[in-house]
Amino acid sequence: MDTVLKIENLGISFGGLKAVQDLNMEIREQQLYGLVGPNGAGKTTVFNMITGVYKPTTGRFFLCGENLTGRSQETINHKGIARTFQNIRLFNNMTVIRNVMVGLHNQPEYKCGIISSILRLPRHFKVEKAMRKRAKEILEVVGLLEDRNNLSCNLPYGKQRKLEIARALATNPKLLCLDEPAAGMNPHETEELMDIIRLIRTKFNVTILLIEHDMKFVSGLCDEITVLNFGTVLAQGKPSEALNDPDVIKAYIGG
Repeated sequence: MDTVLKIENLGISFGGLKAVQDLNMEIREQQLYGLVGPNGAGKTTVFNMITGVYKPTTGRFFLCGENLTGRSQETINHKGIARTFQNIRLFNNMTVIRNVMVGLHNQPEYKCGIISSILRLPRHFKVEKAMRKRAKEILEVVGLLEDRNNLSCNLPYGKQRKLEIARALATNPKLLCLDEPAAGMNPHETEELMDIIRLIRTKFNVTILLIEHDMKFVSGLCDEITVLNFGTVLAQGKPSEALNDPDVIKAYIGG
C-alpha cells in the first residue's frame, strides 16, 4: 500500500518547553491509525502541526509524497488533510445540510462565479443542486440524512459530533484527522460511531488518523497506533502489543 502520511523527526517547542520531539510515523493508504497517550502527551499538538495551525520547529511531514511542512491551514486542507476538533466547531445557525455544503466549496467542481450567484444564472442552480446531492450522500453515511433541515445547534451532542465529521469529509480529504471523536458519547453512541468510521474508510476510500482516550475504542478500531507521553514516542505497532508495553502501562497508571 502507498504511504499517505509520513512524519520525519517532527518537533515543536514553545519557549523552552519541547511539546513534541523527534516524532516519526508512517500511515498507509486506507489505514485506521491511532495516536494515543495520557493528557498533555502532545497528541493535539501533532494534529495542529500537520494541519497548519502550528509550524514545526524541527522535522518534516509529507502527504502522498508532497512536503507540506510549514504550509498554511488553507493550503494543507486543499491538498487533502481535513480535521475535527476536541471542541465542536459548527455553524450553529445553519442547517445540517448547509454545514456540509460549506465543506464542499473548496472543490473545483462546486465553484460558482460571483456574477452567476448574484444574477442567479443557470450555473448557480446547477452547482447548488450538485452540492445538495453530494451533501445528502455524506449525511446518509453518518446517519444524519433525516436531520438535514434542522439547525445544527438543535442537534443532540452525539449528532453534532457526527456532523463535524461529515463536514470534514465534504472537503474530500486523503487523510481525515479525528480529534477525540467519541468524547462525551455514551457506550451505544460510541459503538455506533465505530461502525460509521469503518464505513467512512471504505465508502470514501479515505485514510483516518484519530486521537482517542477510550482504549476499547482504539483497540477495536485501529490497525496500528503510536503512543505518546510528554511529546515523545513510547511505543508503536498493533494496539494489542503497544498498549501492553510496560512503559505505556506505567505512563497511564503510574508506578
